[in-house]
Amino acid sequence: MFSKNIKNIPLDIRAVLFDFDGTLTHPGALDFTLIRKVLGCPPGRPVLEFIDAMIDPDLQARCCEMLDRFEATAAADSRPNVGAEDLIHYLREKDLKIGILSRNSRPAIDAAMENFTTIGPADFDAIISRDDHPPPKPDPGGILMAARNFGVRPSEILMVGDLAFDIEAGRNAGSPTVFLSNGTPCDASEIDADFTISRLNDLKSIIKLTTPLPAGKFPNELLKEFLDDAEFADPSVIINPGIGEDIAAVDVSGEEVLILKSDPITFATDAIGHYAVLINANDIATSGAAPRWLLTTLLFPCGTTASRIFKVLYDLKTVCDQWGITLCGGHTEITDAVCRPVISCALAGTMNRADLVEKERMRPGDQVLLTKGVAVEGTSIIAREFGEQLSRLGMGETEIDACKDFLSNISILGEARIAAKIQGTSAMHDVTEGGLATALEELSIAGNHKIRVRMEDIPIFPETEKIGKLLEINPLGLIGSGSLLICCREPDCGELVNRIRAEGIAVTPIGEVAEGEPGVEAVRDGAPVEWPKFEVDEITRLF
Repeated sequence: MFSKNIKNIPLDIRAVLFDFDGTLTHPGALDFTLIRKVLGCPPGRPVLEFIDAMIDPDLQARCCEMLDRFEATAAADSRPNVGAEDLIHYLREKDLKIGILSRNSRPAIDAAMENFTTIGPADFDAIISRDDHPPPKPDPGGILMAARNFGVRPSEILMVGDLAFDIEAGRNAGSPTVFLSNGTPCDASEIDADFTISRLNDLKSIIKLTTPLPAGKFPNELLKEFLDDAEFADPSVIINPGIGEDIAAVDVSGEEVLILKSDPITFATDAIGHYAVLINANDIATSGAAPRWLLTTLLFPCGTTASRIFKVLYDLKTVCDQWGITLCGGHTEITDAVCRPVISCALAGTMNRADLVEKERMRPGDQVLLTKGVAVEGTSIIAREFGEQLSRLGMGETEIDACKDFLSNISILGEARIAAKIQGTSAMHDVTEGGLATALEELSIAGNHKIRVRMEDIPIFPETEKIGKLLEINPLGLIGSGSLLICCREPDCGELVNRIRAEGIAVTPIGEVAEGEPGVEAVRDGAPVEWPKFEVDEITRLF
């Protein structure tokens, strides 16, 4: 079985729609070359479209009669495709809607189904033939008609067929697609289906991944599929993830300081694995340490499919590999305790004691720098979770897509590694829940010094500012992973800024550490202004 990325296509399937000839049946003696010759249909032109385009109604009627006779002869001579009846029974057991979408006439379909022994038309929730007058495939009209009959969204229908017409129709309708090759070698890239199978029975493996799982632990046989695909090559990990392994063991001999961090991800659902790794890794990096070993607890709501869980697992592994982190293990469960996916992570890193960046090193006169801009993470989450709402409010699709891409910038590992090597770096703090407003308060308290910030110097992306106006939220209080606050001795500040910018990362001086009790003192063009405070992150108002 082949797909573009079978474990990375998160689907929720509620119905399966089949082509008929060549998919559920082996056609009989239907020779389209002969039909074309008799009808006068030129090569490469679909027969139905050729007949529909006829101007002479009498000629059109005669051609339709000839086509019906050809189909009736072929239907009588057809046979069920191997595994077709067993597959239909399997889908029935899974409580899925089942349908047929065919360019054939309904009498031809019924005649062909007389050759089946254990199933018949009554086993299908919808049979859409050309007599129902849907636009012929590859037009998506027939699939949209089936969606209405099934009471599901087109994205919840798996379209299965043996011709490019079937796949194009599914793609045009927004439905996931399966190409059935019937064992014939084919160039899957030309068909452009989500999945390609050689036998109907292979469809069961796809259904297993794309239908809701019962409550409880993620099934071991599915977890094993992920573990078998994943490589775990970190020599410091003594006990790797595995079925029946409840702990991870790592060798920390030779390391002086072990840095630990734990944080859940509850807001994001799209790309939640990406967020989970980097939000925890960012905190580790602010100490100057290298993030090394990750444990995860994944909770999914009831009704989640295995394909959606695989998507998260592979996202976790991919991002870990990108940043040199080892995914050591954890737990995955489907539970009614959550209404959307939740990931809780525990991450450990190591470093030399002398290199530990502690916030108590902050001193008056230290410059306060901010990398990138305000609310990188919040901008991405809102665009991904509330894109339709933003569109209705007038934000363009190009702008929304650009905001979604902010996801690629939520790591602060690059700038943190640079800052950790600068002798004058006195403190680092990543901007997370509560946004820059809360992060500066936290940095001030941890460092036990006042921070004076220049409001006009705070960098806010135009896209973030626009989202703030449309949704009436303040970017300064919006969750902001991707931005790093750095305190640096004034003589070393220029070198730090230059090194960070040389790596293509924006960094802006926004204030300085001052004498006085902890707190944030804000000024705009030299005049005092109020520094905003937020009881909860601005994004919670949207959820």
